[in-house]
Amino acid sequence: MVMTDGKQSDIRVARSQEKLDFHLLPDSIVSFDRAYIDFKWLYTLDQRKVWFVTRSKTNIQYRIIGQHQPIKNKQGTRDERIELIIEKSRANDPKPLRLVCYTDPETGKAYEFITNNMKLAAATIAAIYKSRWQTETFFRWIKQNLKIKSFLGTSQNAVLTQIRIAMCYYLLVSYIKFRTKYRHSLQELTRMIAAVLMEHRLLIDILSLKEQ
Repeated sequence: MVMTDGKQSDIRVARSQEKLDFHLLPDSIVSFDRAYIDFKWLYTLDQRKVWFVTRSKTNIQYRIIGQHQPIKNKQGTRDERIELIIEKSRANDPKPLRLVCYTDPETGKAYEFITNNMKLAAATIAAIYKSRWQTETFFRWIKQNLKIKSFLGTSQNAVLTQIRIAMCYYLLVSYIKFRTKYRHSLQELTRMIAAVLMEHRLLIDILSLKEQ
């Protein structure tokens, strides 16, 4: 996790190994939105044998060099190997890429994904990108439940400390939900914990409050 002011662009932070070093192992998979598309940076991920999945931009110019795999899923419309045709872009990322076109069965909306992974099924590529929305859900959950909009201190250290505490709390509550197979939402679990915060209550009692 890297925290910056609003003036820093996402890709600028991602490119900076000084500020962001994931130490990603080969065969790791990263998924990010279109703000992170920088072919020079994407090529460094490929060189480290790290797989990436991202949305395609409408202004990316490419040529189709062949079909990657026959379409087996009815939501998949295209699965092709492509190469960039702008000389500068191709110089930054000379290897062929994969373009997967997929239609969301729930909304009917069509999406185009770019990846360097040539092994996984097209439906899996789409599912990987869809899972990225958990990040958006996470930030919305923090804003709604952890009162992060108001800070107890104004110094940089105070603000960062409060954010990190909020992150730790989120992870702990998520872990409790996972380990106990709690059937209801994190929001409901958080509200129940907050309601008995000053009481000496067993965790198992809190988890069973919904059924009472």
